[in-house]
Amino acid sequence: MKDIFSKNYPLLITDVGIAGKRQEIFIDAAGKIGEIGPDLKKKYSGEAEFVICGDGALALPGLVNTHTHAAMTLLRGYADDMFLQDWLSQKIWPLEAHLTGDDVYWGTKLACLEMIKTGTVAFNDMYFFMEDAARAVAEAGIRAVLSHGFIDLGLPEKCETECRATEKLIAHVRSMGNPRIRAAVGPHAPYTVSDEGLTWCSEFAKEKNIGIHIHVCETEKEVSDSVAARGVRPVSILDKCGILTPRSVAAHCCWLSEAESRLFGERGVHPSHNPTSNMKLATNRAMPYHWLKKAGVNVTLGTDGCSSNNNLDMFETAKTAALLQKFYWNDPTLLPAGEALAMITSAGARALGFGDGTLTAGAPADIILVTAKTACNTPLHNPTSNVIYACSGSAVETTICNGRILMLKREVPGEAEILAGAAAAAAGLVKRAVTS
Repeated sequence: MKDIFSKNYPLLITDVGIAGKRQEIFIDAAGKIGEIGPDLKKKYSGEAEFVICGDGALALPGLVNTHTHAAMTLLRGYADDMFLQDWLSQKIWPLEAHLTGDDVYWGTKLACLEMIKTGTVAFNDMYFFMEDAARAVAEAGIRAVLSHGFIDLGLPEKCETECRATEKLIAHVRSMGNPRIRAAVGPHAPYTVSDEGLTWCSEFAKEKNIGIHIHVCETEKEVSDSVAARGVRPVSILDKCGILTPRSVAAHCCWLSEAESRLFGERGVHPSHNPTSNMKLATNRAMPYHWLKKAGVNVTLGTDGCSSNNNLDMFETAKTAALLQKFYWNDPTLLPAGEALAMITSAGARALGFGDGTLTAGAPADIILVTAKTACNTPLHNPTSNVIYACSGSAVETTICNGRILMLKREVPGEAEILAGAAAAAAGLVKRAVTS
């Protein structure tokens, strides 16, 4: 018997719903969608090595998380219900000081498991010990863009160290030769990285033709502090240093002005809205989606890390984003379900350079099957509405990335081992921190 999880096989998926029609999907051995149609059994019966019966499930493009710190799964529930700066300075940073590469490996393994279980096939990550994160991603079978969290605090010697760490990560990821894993530069934010560091990051990213991943205007304080100290807002600094490009993903963006939203459109920046994290940490303003949309910006969605969100469920994130936009900007028509679904599929895939995030022939076979035989999908008047407003990631039955089956009927190989390893790593991390 062949192990269906072990590698790519030609696959035929039958009896699934796509855009309101019953369809079948053929996936070739190269991991591409070969054809989508109403009756492909006869045509591909001799070529498909496995047939997956969708049993009426909804077939969707795999979900994309454009901002997280994956290994922070180890910090899930460690510190909640605190003010942002207290949370960081009293809890998160002291614990992170004791992180090891092994911790990041197990934390990222756990994150990848959670993402697979909830339908996410690609994510944009910024953290530390990223070579260990890359190993975890390679084993998990999903896609990722990985960046070293570049923080120099205006210190020239620290800036030099961060430059070398970034160069090392990019070289390591490229040496892996894994098309699912890419590297980016990760300047943390304009308030933690010097202008020299930001400029180096932008020039290095351009030279290597890689992405940029950065936090932008998350809080009102970082904006007011920038104006008080330098006379300009953070976005002006980033633009001057060359950070705003079509290869850039800007996380949070809660406090963008209307003019800055237009600038993002001109520069081709991809904002990552993180509604759950921002609400929990009370950043006090929703990303101005309406201004960004008007400016033609490709807006995406992210969870942030599990210490400030507590899970990596992009279904929950999409619903929260839609509700927050309506509530904060007092407009029930803002961010409808169809746009929210596009943000976690096609918009995210384009931002990270992983295809166009659609179910079309020739596209990467990044596909999830969402069961229709569950309470959240009964009745099914409007599948898109149900997916965004009624479902959670637990409705995902099957996850396929690059044509390889990662989860089938809720089974992920090695799940128990991952849970045990991550739990042990988290316990060891906390023990080192409290006894140091």
